[in-house]
Amino acid sequence: MYCASRLGDDPAYAAAATLTGELLGRCNADLVFGGAGIGLMGLLADAALANGCHVLGVLPDQLAEREIAHGGLSELRLVADITVRKRVMFDAADAALTLPGGVGTLEELFEVLSWASLGLHPKPIGLLNVNGYYDHLLAFIDESVERGLAKPRVRELLIDDDDPERLLESLLPQRVLDTS
Repeated sequence: MYCASRLGDDPAYAAAATLTGELLGRCNADLVFGGAGIGLMGLLADAALANGCHVLGVLPDQLAEREIAHGGLSELRLVADITVRKRVMFDAADAALTLPGGVGTLEELFEVLSWASLGLHPKPIGLLNVNGYYDHLLAFIDESVERGLAKPRVRELLIDDDDPERLLESLLPQRVLDTS
């Protein structure tokens, strides 16, 4: 899961992070995320933990204080740097899901999307487009395909939705959401 260590200016981002964490618990999935206890990351982790998820946080040593390592995770791995963080998160996850975030979040999304477009992995990649946050990004990707600078496969690999439940069902079809 990729998302911001900040809350942003729209309460819908926080609500989406919290709901996504709850839904992960309802479908008996684990959470792998950046390890921070603040911002959308913290809300996501708190909701996942409260709903029975095993939560793995991966945080570079140098960010442990700035991003404030989450103190209540099932497992926290402190790693040497961002490159190691991204690799550990990717290796531990069955899918990649991006919630609202800034340049770090986008960098993580584009790395796994690039790898998938090159055929380096088959993991599904999702983008939760809360209140149209990623509309311009999706338009950019569509335009890069239209102008022949990206293969249509790039856009096909990115599963976007504004509903976290539908998106998780697309990314993790083997999991069944408990609606009780």
